[in-house]
Amino acid sequence: MLADLPAFATFTHAGVRDGFEAVCFRARQATGEGFLLEGGTAAVEDGVPWSVQYRIEVDPDWCTTRVEAVGVSPSGHHTLRAERSDGRWTINGSERPDLDGCVDIDFETSVVTNTLAVHRTGLSTVPVEVPAAFVRAHDLSVERMEQTYQCTSRTGERIVFDYTSSTFDYAAQLVFDASGVITEYPGIGRRHDPPEEERS
Repeated sequence: MLADLPAFATFTHAGVRDGFEAVCFRARQATGEGFLLEGGTAAVEDGVPWSVQYRIEVDPDWCTTRVEAVGVSPSGHHTLRAERSDGRWTINGSERPDLDGCVDIDFETSVVTNTLAVHRTGLSTVPVEVPAAFVRAHDLSVERMEQTYQCTSRTGERIVFDYTSSTFDYAAQLVFDASGVITEYPGIGRRHDPPEEERS
């Protein structure tokens, strides 16, 4: 079992980009079931600035059901509306059979979207294949991403996963807190919440 989610989390992006991300977690008001993640990132990557705001709805099993996003970059203003129903994805009104089998959304611009797979698959000590609908930063285009999670340790407030993505030839140990929110994403970002006394 994972601990309750915090009201919010913030992250510093460093490595492939320089930026900052903030996200709020709340129960879905419309149905009273599942969760809503609302947040965004502003960053500079390879000398190019961009910002992306996202709204992700998941059901009680942490399966993604609806996604809305707005992005701004030198390439223009972009929007994304994605829905997943009966295992099929619709992206901006078009069916995407190439995304069959993907349960999670994963934003290139976000570190927090990794929490979706962690909550949904649990703390499995064997590798779990978790393909995702991957949203690109510069234009919010969506493609399939293959990835695998394996929980390797859990001690108090620290949970560690071996993570691999064959799509991007990337492998790392991702560290999460007791609520399943990422704290360390090597080469990409880390948790940066203010001290407790600064939140009041």
